[in-house]
Amino acid sequence: MKEPRRVRSTCATATDHPMATTYRISDLAREFDLTPRAMRFYEDMGLLQPERAGPGGRQRVYSSRDRTRLKLTLRAKRLGLSLTEARELIDMYDSPRDTGPQLRKYLQVLGQHRAQLEAQLAELQATLAEVSEHEKEARSLLARQQPRPASKTKV
Repeated sequence: MKEPRRVRSTCATATDHPMATTYRISDLAREFDLTPRAMRFYEDMGLLQPERAGPGGRQRVYSSRDRTRLKLTLRAKRLGLSLTEARELIDMYDSPRDTGPQLRKYLQVLGQHRAQLEAQLAELQATLAEVSEHEKEARSLLARQQPRPASKTKV
């Protein structure tokens, strides 16, 4: 991933931490190889909550928290979790830091996902075995259809 261009901000979006690092939509989209449209979709799903700046609040200003949430969202997607599952897990980290419930929920989701992947793997292995059988049968049939070399007869 490319290093994002960080914007030092003293605008109203960083009142808690003057000079806090903020990111534009294009910065994070480039860093994580996403389209701005995907970023807006993640915002619509409640995974990101950028501040608004500029005329009419049209410019999205992402915080380090948003960047971390985006990184966790993409990791969850790579694991095959739905965006809803990703949001539930990520939101848990915004709650008080009692990690017991968070870890139990995470293990539950991972366990369910593992079972689903193992079932898919078993299906794929069965399908591959069936393909192998069909290939073997087709080769056998093809071998029977090959013309036999003509025997030479003496005159």
